[in-house]
Amino acid sequence: MRLLKAAFTAALLAVSISFSAAPSIAGDSRVFVIASQADGYGIDECLASGQRCGAHAARAYCKSRDFTDASAYRGLDPDEVTATVPEFANSSCRGSSCGRAIAITCAR
Repeated sequence: MRLLKAAFTAALLAVSISFSAAPSIAGDSRVFVIASQADGYGIDECLASGQRCGAHAARAYCKSRDFTDASAYRGLDPDEVTATVPEFANSSCRGSSCGRAIAITCAR
């Protein structure tokens, strides 16, 4: 009888732990700030402007980081990025050769 109670308690504890961990995993999201890479295909402009054509690239980026989908993507204004990000620390850089910061929000 004690063995049955111990097994039941262990099973109940395992189920409660798995249910308490599930919401935090399911709602997990992260924002990645990346440099816009002008490759001639225009994907960088699609991502920076938030156009629908950037959805596949944003999704692929998130999947490469073990997330399931991209919930948002957009270009960042220069004042939104701090100087601690090496790619964007040179504030004197202007024009298309400098690139633009893009924020991609990935979700699980």
